[in-house]
Amino acid sequence: MTETTERANVGPPDTRLWEQIAKGDHAAFTELFERHAEAVWNYAYRLTASWSQAEDLLSATFLTAWRKRGDAQLVRDSALPWLYTVTANRARTEWRASRRALRLVAKLTPQDERDHADEVAARTDAQRRLAQVVTAIAKLPASEREIAQLCLLGDVSTADAAALLGIAESSVRARVSRTRARLRDLTPEDNG
Repeated sequence: MTETTERANVGPPDTRLWEQIAKGDHAAFTELFERHAEAVWNYAYRLTASWSQAEDLLSATFLTAWRKRGDAQLVRDSALPWLYTVTANRARTEWRASRRALRLVAKLTPQDERDHADEVAARTDAQRRLAQVVTAIAKLPASEREIAQLCLLGDVSTADAAALLGIAESSVRARVSRTRARLRDLTPEDNG
C-alpha cells in the first residue's frame, strides 16, 4: 500500500469531508487537500511532464474544488476521480492557451532567428519520454484520450472510470487495452 493510499484511509471518508466542505469548513478542506494533494500533483506531472506546471495545476484544481464545493460529484465515495477530472480539464485548457501563445510567437519571430529557449539545456531522458507519451495521448481520439488520462496517467481503477464515464467496466477495460496498444505504436522505444 502506498503512502497516499494509507493517508486516504485515515480519517473520515471523503463524502463526510465533502459535506463539511460544502458548508465552508476550512479544516475539512485542508484535510482533503493533505489526503489527495500528492496524487493530484503526480497526475498533473504525468499530464504535463513539468514540475512547475504540475504545481500550478495542483493549485488550480484545489481552487476549483473550493469554488465548486457544492457541485462536485464524488465517485464511490472518493473525491480523487473528480479531482483528476478537474486537473485534466485545466491541463487541456492550459495546453490550448500555450499552443495559441506559441503560434503568436511564431508569427512575431523572424524565421532566421533562433529562439534562445530552444537552445537551453535538454531535459532528462525520463521527462522527454513522458513528454512523448503526453503528446501521443493528445493525438488520440477523445474517448481513448480520456481513458488514458484517467486509467493510465491517473491510476483511476476501471470500476471508478466506468462509474465516472457512465459506461460498462468491460468497455473501460477494452478501451484501456486498445489505448495501450495505440500508445505503443505512437511512442516507439529509443534504441540508442
